[in-house]
Amino acid sequence: MSDRPRLLVTRRLPAAVEAYIQDHFDARLSPDDVPLDRAALGAALRTYDAICPTITDKFDADLLSAPATQVRIIANFGAGVDHIDLVAAKAAGVVVTNTPDALTDATADIAMLLILMTARRAGEGERELRAGRWTSWRPTHMLGQSVTGRTLGLVGFGRIAQAVAVRARACGMRIAYHSRRAAPDDVEKALAATRAASLDDLAERSDVLSLHVPGGVETRHMIDGPLLDRMKPTAILVNTARGSVVDETALADALRAGKIAAAGLDVYEREPVVEPGLLELENVVLLPHLGSATVETRTAMGLQAAANLDAFFAGLEPPNRVA
Repeated sequence: MSDRPRLLVTRRLPAAVEAYIQDHFDARLSPDDVPLDRAALGAALRTYDAICPTITDKFDADLLSAPATQVRIIANFGAGVDHIDLVAAKAAGVVVTNTPDALTDATADIAMLLILMTARRAGEGERELRAGRWTSWRPTHMLGQSVTGRTLGLVGFGRIAQAVAVRARACGMRIAYHSRRAAPDDVEKALAATRAASLDDLAERSDVLSLHVPGGVETRHMIDGPLLDRMKPTAILVNTARGSVVDETALADALRAGKIAAAGLDVYEREPVVEPGLLELENVVLLPHLGSATVETRTAMGLQAAANLDAFFAGLEPPNRVA
């Protein structure tokens, strides 16, 4: 029997990451890339020393507080950890880590992609062309909006939001944000960013409202019907954070009624299920959770998760411990 820590990896990871894990751990890799059900996750907690899960794996209080838990660390593959009950993990003596830095640029790229696609109606245009409905160029065909000179409102102002601000400024956008705490003066100055007094104020001012807050109870349906009503009828909503932040039914209603102009989404509350009302609309761009989906980023995320595991089993403090 191997004396290396027993590790379960719940989904397929890039080849370089799987190779490293197999060299350093007594690892069971995912053979089919299918999410584990609740019973399998419970059994894994009783069987392995460590688990490397993803957002598709839900560890609630009941699972984590079950008797005979063997797992000592959950090294999450991803920055968000709202699928893990951190209070219950701490009570059970289970360390939780994440991968917060590796996906900043890739997620910011997707946010900027959604801003440009929605503003210029790129999704609609591609669907029209592929369906054979495009007849010719004409001066008034599928007119969108310029982003130059428009205000980008960032809800949350952490690493990813600031990286989006850098990209948006290169496109000539003005930057406003709302967060619980003001950013340092040097950050505000570098990005020419102004802090809105409230989320309502930011919604009213913004031409594009981009979401960059964690999931969880505190942010669930932060973007609801009343908030959408405060936005400009020409405004765009972009979500690359967590699907639960947006009331998707209210968003579909607002888009259908013309209360806002468009939306770009990369995350959904009931993934992989998408609110049917959104699927029916032309003025929304829908991506299949591509935020960190580059080879370089996913490899970096996996190696960062492995580094947390290496440190833990060497008796050191994991560099990205969250619980």
